Amino acid sequence: MARSDEQNRVAREKARENILQAAIMLFAERGVAGASIAEITSRAGVAQGLVNYHFGGKDQLVSAVIDRWFDTLLSFARVEGGPDEALAAVIDGALMATAFAVPLQRAVLAMQQQPATHRLFAESEQRHAEGVAAAEDAVRDLFRARGAADPALEEVMLRSVLEGVFVKFAVFGDTYPLEDARRWVHRLYGLPEPQDPLPLSAPPRRGEPRPRASGAARAEAGGPL
Repeated sequence: MARSDEQNRVAREKARENILQAAIMLFAERGVAGASIAEITSRAGVAQGLVNYHFGGKDQLVSAVIDRWFDTLLSFARVEGGPDEALAAVIDGALMATAFAVPLQRAVLAMQQQPATHRLFAESEQRHAEGVAAAEDAVRDLFRARGAADPALEEVMLRSVLEGVFVKFAVFGDTYPLEDARRWVHRLYGLPEPQDPLPLSAPPRRGEPRPRASGAARAEAGGPL
């Protein structure tokens, strides 16, 4: 029996998403230069020609990965509530994204710094310029409502703190005390202590935190070292 137009549409969307997810994983593992289209489509379980069909080529696939990162990044800045409640939600949203989107963040972090892909990152940034500025302004408005002397600088420094947490979590995996870092950031901004931990599967901390690269290596290997 022939598939309906709707079934064909769903199949196309699934194939495109599978390619995108495979690219994210391989770019995170090997970098853009080290991941071939053949490897990406093999991991996605689709024909190589579908990359050109859905994206147009490898550069466009890289751009789609960066676009996905911007979409993820911008989503957690759209919050409601009073200034303190909204700022806490921004912090928690960023840290949740850190925990659940490690391959995506690793891939894009490398793209930001590599000359071969920096242009593609800058082009994607320009496409999202309006959304990025709106997200920045939303957080700056929170700091303004909280009486900050320089809301713009406060927003930049908050972003720097949260990006620093991500880099450390990407390096140290579940040996990095993400929940403790979350509570430290809350205290840094005079926010109430969170009542519940983030809904993550990280093991409970025992003793003093001692981040080790073995934590990330264990996660990548899929089990204990």
